[in-house]
Parts: sequence; structure tokens; C-alpha cells
Amino acid sequence: MKEYSDTRITEMDTVLGCEGSRKVLLTFHFCGCSFMMAYLLDSKEARHVKAVFDSMEHAIGTVPFSSAFPLILTDRGGEFQNPDALECGQENLIRTSIYYCDPMCSWQKPHCEKNHEYIRKICPKGTSFDDYTQNDINRMMSHINSTPRQSLGGLSPIALAKLMLPHELLDFFALAEISADEIILTPDLLKK
Repeated sequence: MKEYSDTRITEMDTVLGCEGSRKVLLTFHFCGCSFMMAYLLDSKEARHVKAVFDSMEHAIGTVPFSSAFPLILTDRGGEFQNPDALECGQENLIRTSIYYCDPMCSWQKPHCEKNHEYIRKICPKGTSFDDYTQNDINRMMSHINSTPRQSLGGLSPIALAKLMLPHELLDFFALAEISADEIILTPDLLKK
């Protein structure tokens, strides 16, 4: 990273629901713009992570995928332990490079961990994700990414993402920009 300091980094992680729940969130945090996307997985298994990678690449193409995800930094969770399956995509073309944090060093992907605090405002620890749909998660991420950040000079992550990420990827994410006076960052957002 010292040698290639301008490389785009995406931090990847999972967010677990309460004990006994099956579904988890797979998160991607684009460090350059503080934009985060989350996918609802049926379980914390490597095949579900690969399916998300494959569906994104299929929808937007290998070149835009590689442009958006040149380097992914993650932890050593079992769901990420098959880097070849994640790095190699359609037609055996390399679509990204996966790197791992040192064991027990989540501080090496601090942006992702910090942004999970927004998820926990809406889905506090002890919340099960089992009753949510991907549309619910998209609604949550729309509100989170529309929240202006002091660290971004008062801009929102979604506003910066529109400038920095391939439009095909943003279209695939299907998030909506929420006006500042309509943002909800409490459990009320996903109450059924």
C-alpha cells in the first residue's frame, strides 16, 4: 500500500444477527467515498459470498467490477477463506485481489468497522436479520449512505460514490438518495 497509495481499497466484512439467527449481512465499504453496500446472505457460508461477487460481475461486467474492486481487504472469517473463488470470475478472468488482515486485527479495516455503527443504530446488537428482505437492507443502506458526513466536508457517501464508482455498479445496488430531512437512523426505519 505504501508503494501504490492511490489504489482503491474496499473493506469487506459480515455483520451477524442475534444468536440463533441464520441470515447475515455482507458489507462492502468503499474507503475513498465512505460508501457502504450490504447484502443479506442466507447464511455465513463462502458460497453465498461468491454468489454475490458473481451476480455483481454478471450484471455490470468484469472491467467495471475490476475498476470498482481492485483490492479487497477482509478478515480471515470462514466465509472469505476461498480467495481464488472470489478473485477469479467469468471466463477465468481476474476480477479483484483479496488481502487479509492479520489475525485478531480488525483495526486494520477500520472504515468498515466504524461504518457498521450506522447499521447498529438501525439494527442494534441482538437483532435478527431473518425477517428482513434485500429491499429492507437497501432501504437501510440508502438512509445510511445519504447521511452527510463531517469527514466528507458535509457531503454524503452516495453523492461521492456517484462521482467515484462505475455507474453500472451504483445502478446494480439500487439505492435511493434520501433527502437530509427524511433520513431515519433508528430501528423505526425497518419496523414491520
